[in-house]
Amino acid sequence: MARLLTWLSLVLVLTGATAAAQQPPLPARERQERQVFVPSSLGDPVPEVRVAAGVSTYLRFNAPIDRASLEVAGRATRFKLVDPGEYTLALEPSVEPAPGERLIVRVRYKDGGIPAYATFALVSHPTLVDKEVEVVRRPRTVEALEARLSHVEAELVSLKAQCAQSGLPNLAFSGVLDSKDVRAKLFVGKPAPGYKGGLEPGLGTGYRGTRWAMVVVKVRNLPGQPAWAPGAAQLTSVKGTPVKVLSVHMEKPQLQPGEFALVAVMVEPPASNEVRFRLDLVDTEGGRLLPITDVAL
Repeated sequence: MARLLTWLSLVLVLTGATAAAQQPPLPARERQERQVFVPSSLGDPVPEVRVAAGVSTYLRFNAPIDRASLEVAGRATRFKLVDPGEYTLALEPSVEPAPGERLIVRVRYKDGGIPAYATFALVSHPTLVDKEVEVVRRPRTVEALEARLSHVEAELVSLKAQCAQSGLPNLAFSGVLDSKDVRAKLFVGKPAPGYKGGLEPGLGTGYRGTRWAMVVVKVRNLPGQPAWAPGAAQLTSVKGTPVKVLSVHMEKPQLQPGEFALVAVMVEPPASNEVRFRLDLVDTEGGRLLPITDVAL
């Protein structure tokens, strides 16, 4: 009986080995060289770069980059190599993105041109991998500059209208400033885990009334960083529910290195009773982001 069991085990092992040997190997990924263009505005899609575990991908920029500003999602745990140079960035994932996953990479240009940041998403592909990628920042056309000027002029008209209606007396006259169920919540803003964008949130207050709501938070621009001013904001509850943002203001035109100021974000009152939120502040160029967690409202 023991001899029969041994013979059966040997047959099963040999059969499994034969079946494994007959399975076709996974297709090798074709290595490509190509060009991607840096988004010139917030509405432009973020270009994708295809990476694979154990394969080094080299990105070449047409302008010098600030190596200290480099942000790579999952840098500490997902990559074997992250090596920025003056004009290059070498990446080699140890664990590649899952199907449908996008790992965001962002780096600031040194020359102060527009757009100020290069942003792209690392993705996986079943048959292709990018070996070398030329990252191009296209100069803005006359048409694009004219469109931007028209947008800024429209914003200026809107801001003038807001200024005409601002002030506590006008808020009282409008009926927005009421005393019913008004509450204020103090919080200490924290940057999102892994954030290294050179900005630091601090003490803040969330105000909520029946017809209005506002988040006010202190922001510090760390020494050695470029000047910063908020241009847009997103407010999302910890459950992922978005809150409509009405306007973004700062008490000074720009934050110079080492300075701090209060930033006020007017929003519609959240529809739910959730009290914890994440506030994302984006600069006027659409590149330098400050993600603030533990916001109370």
